[in-house]
Amino acid sequence: MLEIRNLHARIAEDGTEIIRGLNLTVKAGEVAAIMGPNGSGKSTLSYILAGKEDYEVTEGDILYNGESILEMDPAERAAAGIFLAFQYPMEIPGVATMEFLKVAMNAQRKARGEEELKIPDLLKRVRGAADSLGMDMNMLKRPLNVGFSGGEKKRAEILQMKLLEPKLCVLDETDSGLDIDALKIVADGVNTLRSPDRAIVVITHYQRLLEYIVPDSVHVLYRGQVVRSGDKNLALELEKNGYAGVIGEMA
Repeated sequence: MLEIRNLHARIAEDGTEIIRGLNLTVKAGEVAAIMGPNGSGKSTLSYILAGKEDYEVTEGDILYNGESILEMDPAERAAAGIFLAFQYPMEIPGVATMEFLKVAMNAQRKARGEEELKIPDLLKRVRGAADSLGMDMNMLKRPLNVGFSGGEKKRAEILQMKLLEPKLCVLDETDSGLDIDALKIVADGVNTLRSPDRAIVVITHYQRLLEYIVPDSVHVLYRGQVVRSGDKNLALELEKNGYAGVIGEMA
């Protein structure tokens, strides 16, 4: 589903290269974890997948279902089924969470040639998804992410994923700032999205998230490259020994 070939990318403003020849393949039905020390390029990779304009691809390609996405803008990528859950979700004052969900769902449906959801159908879908995440519907009346706790922000993003049903989900350190109860709720929400026709990329520093979202593959990112790949046991090794051993292999 996702194939990254010899990707090189830099910060558009100052030309600093962050991604340096990255190769990665994630198949449909797979949950792939990307781990690595600070500054290795993990979040940059997620932003590039989503089409954030702050970064410039200078070499290589990103294929989604066999087609290059480099010329697609963020809205086109979202309509095609690519979803990014941010490490620090943006606050949008003045826009109720429910209104945001309605606009996002109907924009996606329009892009796919489907009819907009009528209000009763919309409410039914939202209520079902919110209940599964332990979210109070009153929370959806509040401006998106404004005044939300860290756990509430992450629940709101998982809610968006459940409603939009993307084919490629990219979670950028979604465990950041979560207590153990919120972590379990978010992980359960992600696990319900596992599907033979969906791929999930989980970017994280720590093994603790992977105790609840068990990956099929683990990839270590360092200096903008995947330097080692393995199964879930690789994450356990990193938890025990840190990144020093893996990084040392490159020396």
